[in-house]
Amino acid sequence: MSDQLLFVLRLALLALLYLFFFRVLRAVWAEIKPPVGARPVAPAAPRQAKRAKAKPPKRSELLVLDPPDQRGHTYPLGDELTLGRAAGCHVTVDDTFVSQIHARVFARDGQYLVEDLGSTNGTYLNRKKVSGPMMMQRGDRLQVGNTVLELQ
Repeated sequence: MSDQLLFVLRLALLALLYLFFFRVLRAVWAEIKPPVGARPVAPAAPRQAKRAKAKPPKRSELLVLDPPDQRGHTYPLGDELTLGRAAGCHVTVDDTFVSQIHARVFARDGQYLVEDLGSTNGTYLNRKKVSGPMMMQRGDRLQVGNTVLELQ
């Protein structure tokens, strides 16, 4: 083999390694960065001592509607609940279209809100893509990957 051919092959291998490394970094970045266009929820204003605290939301839960083998399973909601494939999530979803830490449902001022956590395939509330914290009402449907849950 000529020296020129070896040089070209080394450059091609180096280029492939850089592309692979760039792709891995991009995938990791997509998992940890906030969603595009998402605005952080403003912290609650300090309350005066005389005002009553906001009531926590009435005890609610997320009911699985799809996939059929999980239908009927419920997850009680507290102050915050995370959904994803990671073992540390409150709701672990076995779905390849769901990110490791995909979304969270949290209570704020007596209401439940849902927020996408920079997932690859997005989070949908009533078939509308979640682009920032969005208010949830009873009967609303939350979709992560192929999994559909309803707020009860």
